[in-house]
Parts: sequence; C-alpha cells; structure tokens
Amino acid sequence: MTEMEWQVVRASLPIPAWMEGRGGRPERYCHRVILDAVRYVVDNGVKWANLPADFPPYRRVHAFARRWQVTGLLAELHDRLRDRVRNKEGRSPDPSAAIVDSQSLRAAATVPTKTSGWDGGKKVAGRKRHLVVDCLGLVLAVTVTAASVQDRDAAVPLLERLRKLHFSVRLVWADGGYSGRLVDWAAENLRLTLDIVKRSDDTTGFVVLPRRWVVERTLSWLMRSRRLVRDYETLPVMHEAMVLWSMTMLMSSRLAGRRSGAFSRPAPRAR
Repeated sequence: MTEMEWQVVRASLPIPAWMEGRGGRPERYCHRVILDAVRYVVDNGVKWANLPADFPPYRRVHAFARRWQVTGLLAELHDRLRDRVRNKEGRSPDPSAAIVDSQSLRAAATVPTKTSGWDGGKKVAGRKRHLVVDCLGLVLAVTVTAASVQDRDAAVPLLERLRKLHFSVRLVWADGGYSGRLVDWAAENLRLTLDIVKRSDDTTGFVVLPRRWVVERTLSWLMRSRRLVRDYETLPVMHEAMVLWSMTMLMSSRLAGRRSGAFSRPAPRAR
C-alpha cells in the first residue's frame, strides 16, 4: 500500500479487542505489513507458503486472514470502506437497489469434490460465486457454492443474507436465470421486488443491458486478482473472504485517488 492508501485503510480498521479491555494481546506484527502480505496473495495468486521472505512467516499471515474471516473483522473493514466510497460518490450508505448475478470458475485439484460440481450451461467444473452488488458495483453480499447449483436455488440464502445485512434494499435486478417462483418467493418472504432484465430475442451482437452491466463489471474487477481467476480455496467461505479482500483493495485504491474512474460507467465503444 502507498502511504495515502494506508491512511485510508488505517482509519477504517476495526479496533482490536485488547485495546478496549476485552481480552487478547497485541499483534506481534504491524497491521500494515500483515495486510500487505494478504493483499499480495490475493493480487498475485501465489501460495501462502510462497510469500516473499520480507513478509512475516506465511503461517502467521494465513492465521491472520483466517481469524479475520471467522471473527467478521474482514467484513467490518469491507463494509466501512464501502460506506466511505458511497459517501464520496454522493450516495447514502444504505442502498435501496441491487443487482444479482453469478460466475462459474474452474476449481484447482485441491478443492474437495463435495463442494464442487459441474455447470452444464457454462461447461465448467468447479465452483460458482454469487454476488449482490449496489448500483456502483460494490459488493453487498457474496456466497460460493458448487458450480452445479442453479442460480435461483443459490439466490434463496443469498437474498436472505442481503435482507439481513441491508434491510433498506427494496429492488433487485437479475437476469433470466432468476425468473420463476423465486420472484414470488422474494416478494412474499423478503419484501423484495425482483426485476428480471431479459435480452431481446431479436438482438444481435454485443448490447449493454440496463443495470446488468454493473454486476458484470464487478465480476471483471474480481478477475484482476489472480487468486480469484480460479478457485484454489479448500473452504467456500475462504473464497468468499478472498472476494472481500479483493474489493477492499479496489475501494482503498479508489479512496486514495489511485483509480479515479473505477466506478464510472465505461465509455461507449467506437464503431
């Protein structure tokens, strides 16, 4: 991290328990060094054991990342950065609309077969990550399943998580894979309006579909992190954590002024 980026992240870091008299002891290594090591793994896709020698021991770094995932500190950091980005863009921290979509990924040989599957539509063997993002493309909720799980089936726990975390959301845009009984279920049980944005049958070539391009752009952002190009995680929850780590990197860079156009709509293609 640059110095400006570290100041952004430092202001959003959760307060350790030992500083509030809730037990525990201080970290042995500086948070900045540990965070840089985790970000190095996410950005470059290396194994934990292959961290460069100028970082702390990889077991310490992996234990730190795992502890932050289990205790919810990573989600807290991610949500604080997201709220700051939304404020900077002149939006309320509480979104009222969202977009949902999924992405199938090939799994590494280390991924257990009981948590992976075959996506017949995409012809991909591995896992599938399901995202709900706001109108800026920032992640609101994420879940990882086997690639064989249908989008509408995975959307049930995903939308339930969205409702629990962001009660202000009332409208969710989705593609045709989420149509059917899910629309009525979301309205009756979660009081969510699921608006299906379909591609016209007479459309040819590349066409930007309303609202759906936002979540597609987020999926492309995640592919910048080499750790997320394939699924290397033994546990699905660790893949979800990698998605949050990747988004914290993007948002901290945005807040530090390193990516001025990261959240703007891309310019139309020249014909």
